[in-house]
Amino acid sequence: MEAPVSVLETMINARLATREDIPVLTTLYRDLEKEMTNLHPMWPLADGLAEPLEDSLEREIEAEGSLLIIGSVFDYPFGFLLARVEGLLPQAGDATVGSIRLVFVEEEARQVAVGEAMRDMAMDLLRERGITKFDAHVLPGHRLAKNFFEAGGFSARSIIMHHDDER
Repeated sequence: MEAPVSVLETMINARLATREDIPVLTTLYRDLEKEMTNLHPMWPLADGLAEPLEDSLEREIEAEGSLLIIGSVFDYPFGFLLARVEGLLPQAGDATVGSIRLVFVEEEARQVAVGEAMRDMAMDLLRERGITKFDAHVLPGHRLAKNFFEAGGFSARSIIMHHDDER
């Protein structure tokens, strides 16, 4: 016998973003940017999206090797995820990795599986493309993001260290 599904679980949705979603994606991205900048001031300069933001979002929506996903509860958008297909080194042959570059869920919708729905959708779509290796980019010190990905079967394989003479 299957476990009962709660009403909330049936109302969580993940879908591919469209150009019409750019205004809401912009708002969600700016919230992510604030959160990440508080963790590390290099984030908007090295790990975020290029400005103008709306142009970057449009490129990601249209790019064949990108997935831009919106997560919602009762059809209200609470988060987004950006994944890209990235090549490995030449010695890996033609192997690629599905790289989750950005994931964000508004604080009031965390802990209700919006992030999981987006992550799982991205991984399923990437698997359909033959991808079997996955990365997720997480800032050091972002314990919630680290725990989120570890719960999905990810483990750390690299940490980027940074030094800034101007700080």
